[in-house]
Amino acid sequence: MTAPAQPKKIVAPTVSQINAEFVTQLACKYWAPHIKKKSPFDIKVIEDIYEKEIVKSRFAIRKIMLLEFSQYLENYLWMNYSPEVSSKAYLMSICCMVNEKFRENVPAWETFKKKPDHFPFFFKCILKAALAETDGEFSLHEQTVLLLFLDHCFNSLEVDLIRSQVQQLISLPMWMGLQPARLELELKKTPKLRKFWNLIKKNDEKMDPEAREQAYQERRFLSQLIQKFISVLKSVPLSEPVTMDKVHYCERFIELMIDLEALLPTRRWFNTILDDSHLLVHCYLSNLVHREEDGHLFSQLLDMLKFYTGFEINDQTGNALTENEMTTIHYDRITSLQRAAFAHFPELYDFALSNVAEVDTRESLVKFFGPLSSNTLHQVASYLCLLPTLPKAEDTTFDKEFLLELLVSRHERRISQIQQLNQMPLYPTEKIIWDENIVPTEYYSGEGCLALPKLNLQFLTLHDYLLRNFNLFRLESTYEIRQDIEDSVSRMKPWQSEYGGVVFGGWARMAQPIVAFTVVEVAKPNIGENWPTRVRADVTINLNVRDHIKDEWEGLRKHDVCFLITVRPTKPYGTKFDRRRPFIEQVGLVYVRGCEIQGMLDDKGRVIEDGPEPRPNLRGESRTFRVFMDPNQYQQDMTNTIQSGAEDVYETFNIIMRRKPKENNFKAVLETIRNLMNTDCVVPDWLHDIILGYGDPSSAHYSKMPNQIATLDFNDTFLSIDHLKASFPGHNVKVTVDDPALQIPPFRITFPVRSGKGKKRKDVDGEDEDTEEAKTLIVEPHVIPNRGPYPYNQPKRNTIQFTHTQIEAIRAGMQPGLTMVVGPPGTGKTDVAVQIISNIYHNFPEQRTLIVTHSNQALNQLFEKIMALDIDERHLLRLGHGEEELETEKDFSRYGRVNYVLARRIELLEEVKRLQKSLGVPGDASYTCETAGYFFLYQVMSRWEEYISKVKNKGSTLPNVTEVSTCFPFHEYFANAPQPIFKGRSYEEDMEIAEGCFRHIKKIFTQLEEFRASELLRSGLDRSKYLLVKEAKIIAMTCTHAALKRHDLVKLGFKYDNILMEEAAQILEIETFIPLLLQNPQDGFSRLKRWIMIGDHHQLPPVIKNMAFQKYSNMEQSLFTRFVRVGVPTVDLDAQGRARASLCNLYNWRYKNLGNLPHVQLLPEFSTANAGLLYDFQLINVEDFQGVGESEPNPYFYQNLGEAEYVVALFMYMCLLGYPADKISILTTYNGQKHLIRDIINRRCGTNPLIGRPNKVTTVDRFQGQQNDYILLSLVRTRAVGHLRDVRRLVVAMSRARLGLYIFARVSLFQNCFELTPAFSQLTARPLHLHIIPTEPFPTSRKNGERPSHEVQIIKNMPQMANFVYNMYMHLIQTTHHYHQTLLQLPPAMVEEGEEVQSQETELEIEEEALSAPADIMPTLMDASSGQETSASQTEPTSNETETTPSQTGARSNPEGTSAESKITAAVAGPVATPAENNTSPDVTSAPGETK
Repeated sequence: MTAPAQPKKIVAPTVSQINAEFVTQLACKYWAPHIKKKSPFDIKVIEDIYEKEIVKSRFAIRKIMLLEFSQYLENYLWMNYSPEVSSKAYLMSICCMVNEKFRENVPAWETFKKKPDHFPFFFKCILKAALAETDGEFSLHEQTVLLLFLDHCFNSLEVDLIRSQVQQLISLPMWMGLQPARLELELKKTPKLRKFWNLIKKNDEKMDPEAREQAYQERRFLSQLIQKFISVLKSVPLSEPVTMDKVHYCERFIELMIDLEALLPTRRWFNTILDDSHLLVHCYLSNLVHREEDGHLFSQLLDMLKFYTGFEINDQTGNALTENEMTTIHYDRITSLQRAAFAHFPELYDFALSNVAEVDTRESLVKFFGPLSSNTLHQVASYLCLLPTLPKAEDTTFDKEFLLELLVSRHERRISQIQQLNQMPLYPTEKIIWDENIVPTEYYSGEGCLALPKLNLQFLTLHDYLLRNFNLFRLESTYEIRQDIEDSVSRMKPWQSEYGGVVFGGWARMAQPIVAFTVVEVAKPNIGENWPTRVRADVTINLNVRDHIKDEWEGLRKHDVCFLITVRPTKPYGTKFDRRRPFIEQVGLVYVRGCEIQGMLDDKGRVIEDGPEPRPNLRGESRTFRVFMDPNQYQQDMTNTIQSGAEDVYETFNIIMRRKPKENNFKAVLETIRNLMNTDCVVPDWLHDIILGYGDPSSAHYSKMPNQIATLDFNDTFLSIDHLKASFPGHNVKVTVDDPALQIPPFRITFPVRSGKGKKRKDVDGEDEDTEEAKTLIVEPHVIPNRGPYPYNQPKRNTIQFTHTQIEAIRAGMQPGLTMVVGPPGTGKTDVAVQIISNIYHNFPEQRTLIVTHSNQALNQLFEKIMALDIDERHLLRLGHGEEELETEKDFSRYGRVNYVLARRIELLEEVKRLQKSLGVPGDASYTCETAGYFFLYQVMSRWEEYISKVKNKGSTLPNVTEVSTCFPFHEYFANAPQPIFKGRSYEEDMEIAEGCFRHIKKIFTQLEEFRASELLRSGLDRSKYLLVKEAKIIAMTCTHAALKRHDLVKLGFKYDNILMEEAAQILEIETFIPLLLQNPQDGFSRLKRWIMIGDHHQLPPVIKNMAFQKYSNMEQSLFTRFVRVGVPTVDLDAQGRARASLCNLYNWRYKNLGNLPHVQLLPEFSTANAGLLYDFQLINVEDFQGVGESEPNPYFYQNLGEAEYVVALFMYMCLLGYPADKISILTTYNGQKHLIRDIINRRCGTNPLIGRPNKVTTVDRFQGQQNDYILLSLVRTRAVGHLRDVRRLVVAMSRARLGLYIFARVSLFQNCFELTPAFSQLTARPLHLHIIPTEPFPTSRKNGERPSHEVQIIKNMPQMANFVYNMYMHLIQTTHHYHQTLLQLPPAMVEEGEEVQSQETELEIEEEALSAPADIMPTLMDASSGQETSASQTEPTSNETETTPSQTGARSNPEGTSAESKITAAVAGPVATPAENNTSPDVTSAPGETK
């Protein structure tokens, strides 16, 4: 097996190259957005660009990128398009630009939507061009471009403009392209269709001839396109050279066919056309399939097309077909063939009279039909309406091979899709891992097509949905496995020894040479299967390694996945490994097989089980692991060995490789998906169609649900009646009580319920919606019953004044159905989520809610807020291992909850003992929960009932107030509550207090009754299972944990009614879907009532490492984003409270009317300026430093030294002014830059107590969901915009700062980018040089936007800033030193009260530390430019690199640093010699030695 050559990486042009380009010069003349006086439109420009730039360069991506980036489509092509100027060059130019936008993953149709008039004409021209002769006006390469454009159109059906054009090509009238006999057969099958067909004919007759001809052209377009493709395919020779244009055309065409088949709206009528054209038969018999290299991808695409043409679905109804229905269809086909044979072909009598199972295999069909002549075969096919009737006395024009294949492939028995899946190995092997068509390298440019499924808007069935996700998830993990194998094996340096064996010249932490491997068990297959139930093997390795690595190997747990590898190197000892050359040849890799650990063996050969008891100490360094092999893979390998005499793979392994546990959960997730496909997936009826992308997207909105709830208790959601009225603008609020004193929360609200079912559409859209009744809310204040006399009995209250959109989100979340909440940055998504959870908990105490998030951090934030509300702690449970502990003493994990229950049980039994003593009852009632129950029943209840009979109203006599207190039987028990318990003001008040006291007692016994199970269940595991299944009402987990543990949860009988998902736009499609199915259906129906998804699709999507899966397969699309695209109604939160209003403007253009909460204008922190800086945000232009802009030491590992030094210099400047270091975070868009900045921080600031470390230095992607007061952002790139072109990344970058954002970038590059215009137009409106106010200390009293009273200094470049910070630092040190000397000489009386004079030693210590730093404070500019300084950061990032956190830094957390700070600030405010005076020129670039 040879490794494919590495594809070339596309190198983006530099700014200087862009400026020198002919295209750029034309752009500046005709269409560049920043040019004021543009030349008038000239069609010749388009012709010239197309001929000279595009065709001449053979459609080079670099040229097309330049054109697209210069806004050629938006500002020139489409703006001036009309039928009069339309030409070939014009059409092709537009298609190239649209295709490039899709390749770059940026919105493509916006321009056409703004000016849609000429689009129908343009689209018709494209259709005509696509059918043109290949040797005519349009070349094959150009037609391939057109095919790609059409494919994008068919995949954009959600865009109205596109759908209106495409629909005419794929609706029922396209059946005109069928041969008459086949059309008749299809219409006979479905009588309803004949009615429609007759109607179409009638309408056609009414059309004028020209319009009819046009309509016929469109209807026949796809059938004609197929015929054209077949002629191109037939022109491919078997062995002579073939142009790659032909191959690419064929590949793109099959891709288009797959996409048409994989979407129900396009497939519905097209599938019959495709079947009638016998495209698959032509393809499988073509020469291209048999050309090994050129036809490899074509064959893979063909297999995908075959899969979809025979997909298990009814094309007309869209219903999935069961196994039985598929069998029936197969039997019908065979029997109709047998009937035809019996009636008309005597030579086929044997076939006609055989039973179906005997004749439906390929071999038997070939045996029966092979001997027949071509004419006879044609006649058989025409009886089945597959071919036109053969006229008498004429010979068929089809060759025999085609006719035979047509009949055989149509009637052979097919293995069902689920069987195929069950026989598929879950671990990737070497054949898949290094196949570029299936798992492309990271350099995928987006040019070619791949044999990969796509995740689009719609899916055929749930099975199709799961299968596409299964394949993509499997391949994405394969890509990561490939990286791990290449890393580990190349570290081990396998070389060929002198005797032809293998010798390892290196070592790897994650891989070990195998000493011995033996298969120890192959269990019998289950009935009806041909693969063993399990295969186990023993792997022995020698752990002669460091102790911590040995511990890692010995710590391999059950279900961990490892890989067994065979290498047979051909390179002699000492050969160097070159990472740029193909990996397989160098190491001689032959086989890769996956396995799953069962456990390590002890001295006696038994598996050491995981458990609480300590593991045995094993002698020596030899360790043996028992592993499970994949039974399907084993069966395939053994069959191959026996049938073709290949070697036994299992006797060759010589390396075992493990992976990091965090990245190694792929097998469990794949098994989960496979199990889902094997069970009847029961998705709630109200969700089924929406998940597949069909039907009315708003059908699951609460307003259309049949079980909408009229009255809801909003508990503590509203702070007052005024808050409630403000929350429902446009509604008439009627309160049931008139006394304002009683109009206090909590409120119950009765809404006017209009069931969405059964109403005619006109009524719903009509005016009766606005009737008075439909706008009236009935509000009923109610009093929460007294819970007892102790202060802790008072319920916790919500304190947030929710906005009206937040209230709408909370209301929707409480109602049944699907609720989608779009939460822009800082709009209180988590607060809304927590309030929904709390309200569901109080309204429906018997229901259980599942909380799912993407990260542990989000789960922790949710939990911390849930605990602040009125939710009983015993009902909370957290599953999975939270990486960051909750910021609380309490443990919400399964075992933490078990311990809580046991401890709580003891506390409550103590209370029972005290109650028993206070009542003077003998015995031991507090021994167990059971005895406590009897005590309550016989002693407590009897006393309470007796008391009630004494004090309740007796007929006409009014009850006495004093009796309530004197007769109360539990005075002694409540002696420790705040006294007096009874106020004696009124009978009603005291009676409510008495009942509250009884509720307190009763709650003790109801809790003990619930805890009784923990007395009966003895083991911690059983108790934890009981809690999960019965006790917990709010269960939280990450989406990964749900995918891993689905099998266990279903087995336990886990049940839940509601799901709330936070960060829903960051979760993979499949990981969002699995949590819907963590329970078994009840009576065939799902018990799920609510699904609340909260996320923001305008921020970053799920992380997909491989660009091909991310771009080509659209795997980064979350289910949340897809629902938004389909048109599911959303509640868009519209008021942010995180950032200054000016900072919010940088990203609020991306959202529907996002405004600010009042406090953003009112609070002093938002209205005060940023000390020492003139602006609250600024874009700072950074030119090349020492002639270098961005650099790329390793692929995609971008760095920019000038920006890194500038960012750190500004950070140091801010810290020297007195800004707390932990309030500043440094972000960048690339990993390489992150490592470079961390290096510089370590050198300049790491140990310096006057500066300290920033809160975090990380990438924008990693910082999503977090925030800080001040953000310094480095955009790194100077050649091409790179991945910041994804507006979602821009939104995240702009929205992390609360008070100040300072961006370092090459302005000339980013200001040209169309997608970034709304943000960069605001940024470039301010000066592009940093404006600082060095004499203004932090904090300042200056208001934001005011002119400062101090002098403003303009920094022109990075070296000037570095010099400035150095001088400022030295000045501070001297001033501080002088201040300390003076302070130490003062008599004690002169020291102000409360100011501590520190010991002399401490002062000197700080000074010494600070003075030891200056050598590193000033960047050694010459060194930096020569790259010596960056050596550490230019290596690959280590995976276990940790983020810098304030707790790890020595600066702001240590008291010495802080005490020095106030003095330093005072010193700064004093007479500092500004570096501008010291330097002769403001733009200093002198070497550091000269400035000193």
